[in-house]
Amino acid sequence: MRDDTPVIIGAGQFTYRGPANTSPSPLELLKIAAERAVTDAGLGAEALAGLDGVAVVGFTIDAPGALSQLPFPRLKNPPAAFAKAVGADTSFEIYTHMGGNSPQQVINTLCERIARGENELTIAVGAEFLGSLMKRLKGGAGFAGWEDPYAIEDEPKRMGDPRPGTTPQENAHGLNRPINVYPMFENALRARDGRSIDDHQKRLGKLFAPFSKVASMNPHAWFPTERSEAELVTVTDQNRMISFPYPKYLNAIMEVDQSAGVIIASVRKARELGVPEDKWVFLHGCADASDLWYPSDRQDFHSSPAMRLTGKRAFEMARIGLDDLDFIDLYSCFPIAVEVGAEELGLSLDDPRGLTVTGGLPYMGGPGNNYAMHSIATMMGKLRDRPGSWGLCTANGWYLTKQSTGIYSTTPLQGTWEREDPAVIQRQIDALPHPALVENPEGPATIEAYTVVHTRDGYHMGIVFGRDSHDRRFIAVTPDDEATLRDLEGREGVGRTGTVGRHPDGKRNLFTPD
Repeated sequence: MRDDTPVIIGAGQFTYRGPANTSPSPLELLKIAAERAVTDAGLGAEALAGLDGVAVVGFTIDAPGALSQLPFPRLKNPPAAFAKAVGADTSFEIYTHMGGNSPQQVINTLCERIARGENELTIAVGAEFLGSLMKRLKGGAGFAGWEDPYAIEDEPKRMGDPRPGTTPQENAHGLNRPINVYPMFENALRARDGRSIDDHQKRLGKLFAPFSKVASMNPHAWFPTERSEAELVTVTDQNRMISFPYPKYLNAIMEVDQSAGVIIASVRKARELGVPEDKWVFLHGCADASDLWYPSDRQDFHSSPAMRLTGKRAFEMARIGLDDLDFIDLYSCFPIAVEVGAEELGLSLDDPRGLTVTGGLPYMGGPGNNYAMHSIATMMGKLRDRPGSWGLCTANGWYLTKQSTGIYSTTPLQGTWEREDPAVIQRQIDALPHPALVENPEGPATIEAYTVVHTRDGYHMGIVFGRDSHDRRFIAVTPDDEATLRDLEGREGVGRTGTVGRHPDGKRNLFTPD
């Protein structure tokens, strides 16, 4: 095995369940995960001072929008603050842009840097802390100890694509929140397959019940509660409808306090540090790509060329096939992400190997940007317990937009570790045809995808992707009367006809079903 082969030597996870007013700061969360990762490698915390590369997954609170305006002390440069906190003199520090693909993407990048001889000992680490943050704000507990002890003013170097996930027009119609976009994809998939609404809801319960069972056995899970198929999809006061067809139990929950990280070294450095080889896990295959960026540009709303092509490339790089996998973790912010991911990779939804090792985002937690770090850390334990086994982790950002894939094993990696330039796959995706978009449609139209958005007070609004008489795609809202919204939930809306035109508010389009 080559000395410059990258190898993951340690992983750490942390879930904070205590009072909000004593919750760890963001920097402390990063340090806890890092210290657990080096301990897992059989090293002392002082080993972190030897890091020469740090990659921190972007905090959700740094995403553009309302969260970025929350009043609390922030780390202006998280990777630099972390490096100082552990006493590391680093040559490479990076902070990611937003996206749940980020953990796998930074691991792919750090492995590449090690294989090129640019780094020897690195960490990929991230945290989400909206749970305690929101409680502190609501309860007036303050943020003593959350300040940057190093007062770093330099902006961090960023990694990833900085573009927002949606266009201004999509935002104007309510498509600037995952809880409104993913349900539209789900309804499009159901209509494509010709399932009734009742049958499809049962399918969703059957899909995610095993996820909740895995979470119930995961000591790091935010919601370690097994729920039945019926419980997941039955609307109750505790499981209110969020956006049709997803009740609360089928949604990833943002407000958690969790962190996770992995230590990646060269084989040379791992041996120098004395890390036992039975702790080594190798990234055998990886790939990164994005689908056509904005939801309104997609070829359809029930597929992901990026998932398919990154999966294909990762398997080619690893030189294995689907049947060789022992463990699988598909990104699972909502059921549709699992359904599309499985379909694009050629997996069955009832695969006996299971589709999660953690319990998934709605139950294990870690939403925002850092969930996949938890899945990779958990996967490492699975692979070590069964030497020679293989594991697949997928990671998804924005709205089935950004995809990163990794294939792992304790099996020693032979030959030169080499990652294909992501631009190779990206050129294929960018060249795909897609429908024309009309911003101000008028006249007869047909629903292509839709959802009905609820608030705590009940029905709120309907959102539609549709096609006009020239087969151009448009975005619109529906009349917000309860009868119209109930009807869209009571029978299939995809394929229904109506009339589209300018909304009376002059800012949006209005689709009125026949």
